[in-house]
Amino acid sequence: MTQQGKDAREIKIEFPSGLKGGVYCNLLQISHTKEEFIMDFMMITPPIGAVVSRVIMSPGHMKRTVSALKSNLEKYEKNYGALKEAPEPAEERKIGFKTT
Repeated sequence: MTQQGKDAREIKIEFPSGLKGGVYCNLLQISHTKEEFIMDFMMITPPIGAVVSRVIMSPGHMKRTVSALKSNLEKYEKNYGALKEAPEPAEERKIGFKTT
């Protein structure tokens, strides 16, 4: 049973108008320290690229995020069919997801 009633607190989330349309990402760079994970989401359109968002979170929250992503991917595939992982890009393009 979830906690409801007088102990439950509502948190109002403000959504910045500049983010309502979302951003497209075709490159993700992930790095980490002992205390945090840093994810830089980028849009690359050769010959230039730009970071469109940076997300920093604690290792514990990163673990929960990975679990939530796995769960949602499983639900997606159950509803719409299995997905194939995108192939690695050609060496000269190297647009995709990478960790450091």
